[in-house]
Amino acid sequence: MMRQFCLPGLPSSHTRSKGATLVTCSMTLVAATILTPVAILALALKSEVEPTALRPPVPDLVELPAATFRHRAAGEFSRDGKPVTAPLVASTIKRTLAVMRNQVTDADYQRCVEAEACPVVDRDGAAPNIPIAKVSWRDAHAYASWLSRETRVQFRLPTDEEWAYAAAGRFHDDALPETLDIGNPGQRALAIYDRDANRQDRFDQARRPIGSFGANENGLLDVAGSVWEWTDTCYTRTALNARGEVATTVVNCGVRVVEGRHRTYVADFIRDARAGGCSIGTPPSNLGFRLVRDDDPWRAKRLLLAWVRRLVGRRT
Repeated sequence: MMRQFCLPGLPSSHTRSKGATLVTCSMTLVAATILTPVAILALALKSEVEPTALRPPVPDLVELPAATFRHRAAGEFSRDGKPVTAPLVASTIKRTLAVMRNQVTDADYQRCVEAEACPVVDRDGAAPNIPIAKVSWRDAHAYASWLSRETRVQFRLPTDEEWAYAAAGRFHDDALPETLDIGNPGQRALAIYDRDANRQDRFDQARRPIGSFGANENGLLDVAGSVWEWTDTCYTRTALNARGEVATTVVNCGVRVVEGRHRTYVADFIRDARAGGCSIGTPPSNLGFRLVRDDDPWRAKRLLLAWVRRLVGRRT
């Protein structure tokens, strides 16, 4: 007896002739052969094209070449138990550094809030051309994670070294005068007071539209304007030996380096340093951020490995 083969789930009739059944099955196979790829393509387009249209655009980035440069190191330094000026160090940017041309705006951050990926922060409206402020390091980190998922481009906060390199001439050296007697704590305290008092007099505490403070030599807008920027660098306290070499370093990642018109250090959960939480130095007027594209695929693994090594070292 000759069997009749057809696609599973398709009814066959015993009243039809074998020829008619073969024709019907052949037509069904042809239709399936043509329509199945079309259906798959339609599903692919639905999953790829439509969400892409809804995703936020990749930010406007400025690409800076790899380079070695000198700048004042971040953190506190001491020698023989007395505070000293942080040394000038050579830092190397090993690959192209892609930095957001402008800071993240109110409207940018609001899209992340509406996606329920970022915490709600206290702000006035969702202006498309005003930089976001009153955000903590944790808020900025949440935004970077959300933007990375949405754009499929990895973003993160810059390190302090990367920020200094991108800021170029707008990076402010906050060292005290070289003529200061480091052995005289009273003289040092007065110098710090005078420096901080002069800073407060010059600060513009109001947020301004993007571009109000112009571009630096690298083409970045509003660097060291009225909004300070979070970095991903942890606060460190370093003790130097008599030869000026590093003896011990204590790292505190609950406090992060913040850069702007001057460098400061703020606890990672603080959104408004003027209300408290500025660990060292003059409180910044506004806390905001800009991101860099992460072109190092091994960075996360290296950071995790470094963290595990520190953890093991503390237990041994």
